[in-house]
Amino acid sequence: MKTKRRHLQGSVHIGDVLQSVLKACHPRLNSDLVQLWDLWHEIVGEDVAENARPAAVKGKILLVYVSSSSWIHHLQFRKSDMIKAVNQALGQDSIEEIKFKIGSFPD
Repeated sequence: MKTKRRHLQGSVHIGDVLQSVLKACHPRLNSDLVQLWDLWHEIVGEDVAENARPAAVKGKILLVYVSSSSWIHHLQFRKSDMIKAVNQALGQDSIEEIKFKIGSFPD
């Protein structure tokens, strides 16, 4: 059976697609993650943003992928300030803990 494919008239930003999918799965938690992706550079600054990216929100825990173990060590010292900054950016106390993990992310 043949199916017809719709041809898109224009391109769609991947962030818009991800936001729709995440909202369908877990509306509040994943909207927090999408908001974090949008504001991450402003929240943590350019140096950190180049080496660490938010990956997931599970309950009140934010998982952040980092580029190396030395960055994990560095960010452990800044964790409480990062939690405050994240919550301030979100406008609510959504995050109580940040877990850092070495992971890959696109440039």
